[in-house]
Amino acid sequence: MKLDQARALLTGAAGGIGTEAAEALARRGARLLLVGRRAEPLDTLARALGQRHGRSAGALRPGELPPDIAWLAADITRPEDQARCAQAAEACGVDLLIHNAGQPAFGRFEALDAERLHALIAVNLLAPMQLSLALLPGLRRKPQAAIVAIGSALGRLGLPGHVAYGASKAGLRGFCEGLRRELADTPVRVQYLGPRAVATGFNSPAAEAHRIASGSRADPPAEVARALIALIERGEAERHLGFPERLAGPINAFLPTLLDGPLGRQARSLPAA
Repeated sequence: MKLDQARALLTGAAGGIGTEAAEALARRGARLLLVGRRAEPLDTLARALGQRHGRSAGALRPGELPPDIAWLAADITRPEDQARCAQAAEACGVDLLIHNAGQPAFGRFEALDAERLHALIAVNLLAPMQLSLALLPGLRRKPQAAIVAIGSALGRLGLPGHVAYGASKAGLRGFCEGLRRELADTPVRVQYLGPRAVATGFNSPAAEAHRIASGSRADPPAEVARALIALIERGEAERHLGFPERLAGPINAFLPTLLDGPLGRQARSLPAA
């Protein structure tokens, strides 16, 4: 996909990966529809991008011509806001849907209450599926379109302390894989990006301490944004980041019990349930 001809709807736009992704997309010439829960950071980001890249920027207003860098405050877990996103996407001519919004959950599975589990699945898995469903009719009418999900290395590698989060990302990856094959004869490409830990404020201090203790590395969000751009422009089905995570994924797929010992030992440093 040629990004200088694209209009991208980016969820979670005001977060760590989101702001870097928005910057990278704008730099490549894409027009943007930035989506997040809070208006103020979206407006600040849109105006900053507009100033840096010489583009019009502002809130998306019904009946008005959308600016190059538009924003819409919406809770993507709510059906009424999903409908608003679909209407905004139609008004803007969106042909690239990027699922970036996410919610973390770290700790022993037994310590996770039902309300938090429901919220995690709603943001990480159900919302991308529902938003894709809402936008698909419009995307199918485009000469070329794409749905891109930013998932996690944990989508194919289960780790202690990230049981529910990893399950949500595994579901997201499975959704992308199945939808990619289902839409193979349409103009809509479906892609999945699997970064490892990212150096943002996304994870809690306890999760960061556990990551450091386990010897895992974190990538800067700008590196994830560069990988996202490469994935879209090259049309890859999937791209996974980081070593040894990139190698551990295929090993886990073919010989899952081989990693039970070394990865299972990470449970020893988890907080008590």
